[in-house]
Amino acid sequence: MRTILFLICLSYSLALPATAEEPDNARPPESQTELKSWLENMIWHHNYSLDEIHAVTGLPPTQIVAAQQQWDIYPETRPETPDDKLLVLPYPGGRHPRIGFLEGAINPQRETKVSVFLPWSPREYVVCDVPEAIWSNLGLTYLAHTHVETIWDKDDLELKPLEWQTLDDGSFQMERTLPNGIRFGTKVVPKADHVEMRMWLHNGTDETLSDLRVQNCVMLRKASEFNQLTNENKYVRKPYMCVHNSEKNRWIISAWTPNHRSWGNDRCPCLHSDPKFPDCKPGETKVLQGWLSFYEGTDIDVELDRIDASNWQSDESR
Repeated sequence: MRTILFLICLSYSLALPATAEEPDNARPPESQTELKSWLENMIWHHNYSLDEIHAVTGLPPTQIVAAQQQWDIYPETRPETPDDKLLVLPYPGGRHPRIGFLEGAINPQRETKVSVFLPWSPREYVVCDVPEAIWSNLGLTYLAHTHVETIWDKDDLELKPLEWQTLDDGSFQMERTLPNGIRFGTKVVPKADHVEMRMWLHNGTDETLSDLRVQNCVMLRKASEFNQLTNENKYVRKPYMCVHNSEKNRWIISAWTPNHRSWGNDRCPCLHSDPKFPDCKPGETKVLQGWLSFYEGTDIDVELDRIDASNWQSDESR
């Protein structure tokens, strides 16, 4: 079977135009170790097709298949995943995380996106974009895709691509410094029954920053029980934004605090629990707390009460 796949890929590769360009947004791996890690991510967990892997890496199909053969990375060789914590992985890109409203998210960047896999359906996942956008008194200060002009677009300044860093405890962290000295970052920590998140912003400018609204998005495309293009399956209890399946016995729960706005976008579809940093003076750092979890049951308010009792909203609980 794998020999047949290789021949198909070889034919596909030879059929490509000799001048075929690298796919938009492709990020060729910088080492064999990086290539192996991304192939495991894409094939074992995200179930990517050859075309999608090509879109992520820019590598020719023959090279991709050769690497699969070298490291024996196929859907059927996927190892058992530990059940002591939820599976969280960096989102590879190459497959748009939305179903709809694609014109509102052109060339989504992967360095702010992680996939959280459903505990009852380990081949399905949601994509958390943390952050999708940051506003301030300066204007749209950061955007994780192309849509509305940011303050950097207006100055023809391009932000370089970044990657998530995997920490020793299995958590993920990203941090970006903007051209004016603002630094922000996110840490994502998988736990047994939830994902703990923390976002920070440091003001490296010489002026106070205000109106620091953040847009954090949980995209539902690959969670089949929850991805209908509607808001009828959403439930709001600030700071919580929840979505349920048709039987209302499975739920996805997202929250960020201090909360500015909780809402759902039926065009994507997605969940938003959007926080807001306090005003930030020069040299100060402000922090937001985030939560994502899954619930099987019919009394969502009892579950939200239980989550509240964990004191997750307090920085001292970390």
